[in-house]
Amino acid sequence: MTTNRGAMTGSAQQGPAVRRTALAELVLAEGSATAADLAERFGVSLMTIHRDLDELERQGIVRKFRGGVTAQPSGVFESNVQYRLKTMHAEKAAIADRAVKHLEPGMAIMLDDSTTALELARRLRLGEITPLTVVTNFLEAITLLADQPGIHLMALGGDYDPLHSSFLGVSCVEAVQALRVDVCFASTSAVHGGYAYHQEQHIVSVKRAMLDSAARNVLLIDHTKLARTALHRVAPLSRFDLLLVDEGAPAEALRELDEHQVRYEVCPTGEPPP
Repeated sequence: MTTNRGAMTGSAQQGPAVRRTALAELVLAEGSATAADLAERFGVSLMTIHRDLDELERQGIVRKFRGGVTAQPSGVFESNVQYRLKTMHAEKAAIADRAVKHLEPGMAIMLDDSTTALELARRLRLGEITPLTVVTNFLEAITLLADQPGIHLMALGGDYDPLHSSFLGVSCVEAVQALRVDVCFASTSAVHGGYAYHQEQHIVSVKRAMLDSAARNVLLIDHTKLARTALHRVAPLSRFDLLLVDEGAPAEALRELDEHQVRYEVCPTGEPPP
């Protein structure tokens, strides 16, 4: 990764909060780093870097080890949309390529605020399946599709959450409940024991409303979400008409889906777009 050392030094001069954000993004992008390297790149003392890393570890963002630090997979950091946008690119692309094949012109579809659904939105920009009505609370998807010919875009309002780059809360739930769409494409933090889970309670209410508003529901899950746990139960997998997962899914996880009679499709990574 090419680093702009001047930008790093600028972050250091702006204060610890800005520096820690930049530090966390750097560790996320590179996977790991040494404390000495970080001190040099940010233009601060080794003691300052250790204080920053201690705080980031306390927040569950990174994990320290002797002489260095690594990105820490956690519910806290994985909620951050910037984190999610940088992970599992090939897997999400494979799932989105398959999801497109379940669309037909004239449909009304709903996309949640997942980055996998955002990959589907990217494919809608190709304009090969129109007209479409797309309903979403995800600002990233709204921005992406705002000027797309052939797409009637409906933005769900509510309380804006910058961590997720989406609109949530009671107002969003009520807006969802006033609609009826053909298909809802959604993702969750984890799938385990026949249920879909999510780490955050205020996200769960919006996702449940979306599932209730659709004639059909499709769950978009990269293989890292299988056989995991998260805090809040969203819905049983029986609520979904189809589960799409990439080919990295382990055999035991697929057997568990079979045991719960979940209809699923395994999406080959690198599958050519429709």
